[in-house]
Amino acid sequence: MSQETTAQTAQLPKKKLTKKQRLVYPKVDRTKKYSLEEASKLVKEVSYANFDATVELHVRLGVDPSKPDQMVRGTITLPHGTGKKVRVLALVTPEDEEKAKEAGADYVGLDEYIQKIKEGWLDFDVVLATPQAMKKVAQVARILGPRGLMPTPKAGTVVKDIAQAIKEVKKGRISYKMDKYGIVHVPIGKVSFTPEQIKENAEAVLKALLAAKPASAKGQYFKSIYMAPTMGPGIPINPKEVQ
Repeated sequence: MSQETTAQTAQLPKKKLTKKQRLVYPKVDRTKKYSLEEASKLVKEVSYANFDATVELHVRLGVDPSKPDQMVRGTITLPHGTGKKVRVLALVTPEDEEKAKEAGADYVGLDEYIQKIKEGWLDFDVVLATPQAMKKVAQVARILGPRGLMPTPKAGTVVKDIAQAIKEVKKGRISYKMDKYGIVHVPIGKVSFTPEQIKENAEAVLKALLAAKPASAKGQYFKSIYMAPTMGPGIPINPKEVQ
């Protein structure tokens, strides 16, 4: 066995790999930190799914997740969208229903949809609501909250201009929130996207995260960055380059 083959084998996970995994895992050099441009090309090669897989960015931040003033969350409008058709539920009072429908919401209403949610209906991806509707929306907070679907002002999903919010979500606006380990997981497109589209979406995410850096966070902000397809190895990106 050559030294090159030995090095590649050492990079593979210790678990038993499938035939497809054995073909793609050696393509990622675990000793290297890739540029954003390199990763955006390579991520298309290492996906072994038999469908148009999602490409995700995983960023570990140099913050303390236990401190409320260091929570990182917000919204981003990706320049090329996510590649996914987003089903939008607009919970609005009657005076805003027509605006929501014209803007492209998939479901529009209030009382009837709150009742459907109570009965177990969850066939939507994003919930937007107007401030006037929130008193009734609170009735399903225990259902929507744990699933990350509950409208909140901080997430930009409780809005006065419901039409504009729907249009932005349809174009590619997404919400992000740091988890308890200080990591942000964000979808940035599909494997079918061009490398340039993936790179530009990734840049938009990283710029948004930099803008959201807490004032109290000290030291290196981007601790680690990985780009990965739904099914495939993560590609380490050089944090210093993008920082």
